[in-house]
Amino acid sequence: MVDPVIDPSYLDLASWSRRAAFEHFRGFEQPFFGVCTRLDVAPLKAAAAATGIGSLALAYHFVALRLANLHGPFRYRLEDPGQRVRVHTVVHGSTTVLRADDSFGFAHLHHTVSWADFCAQAAPALRAAAQPQAPFDGELAATDLVYFTHLPWVHFSSFEHAQRMGDKADSVPRIAFGRLLADGPQLWLPLAVHVHHALMDGLHAGRFVQDFEAAVADPAAMLG
Repeated sequence: MVDPVIDPSYLDLASWSRRAAFEHFRGFEQPFFGVCTRLDVAPLKAAAAATGIGSLALAYHFVALRLANLHGPFRYRLEDPGQRVRVHTVVHGSTTVLRADDSFGFAHLHHTVSWADFCAQAAPALRAAAQPQAPFDGELAATDLVYFTHLPWVHFSSFEHAQRMGDKADSVPRIAFGRLLADGPQLWLPLAVHVHHALMDGLHAGRFVQDFEAAVADPAAMLG
């Protein structure tokens, strides 16, 4: 189902089927909810290796960002504050990068439909963010982002994000990846997805996860 859009970059709240849920959740002090699962990314690892570029970590970031752009609610953002819902045409990624001194920075991952183009711009962005002098949070004021984080030390089964409590303008989705766990031919990746309940429900988060499962199980089309 396609939600009504006016202006043309804002939802028509008057005719939005989720208007009641929007009004209910947008005033919550902590309106985000999350789902956590794990995915077998062995086929994705093999497909990424077959292309001869990138890495498994870049591949699952690429898949997540492609799906965020394909699923409309992941491009919705609150404005004014919470009085309007902006519909971004495209959203990009911001992911954490560990530095040699155990601090971290943020790398901008530009959305592309091409795996090769994604790798070409992501690799230098990751290298730049790994430098100690790189700005820490300069781009996080933008709303046309999906926030990514990676915990390669923990095969987690639940996850929570730091948030500014009471920030009515914050509606950016958060996606976290955990430590890989090999189990025979399977390679399990923890995945946590946190989204703003005024903008989407469990149905929408569930569809995103289902499409993620399908994409990593048969990744040839997406990486091709």
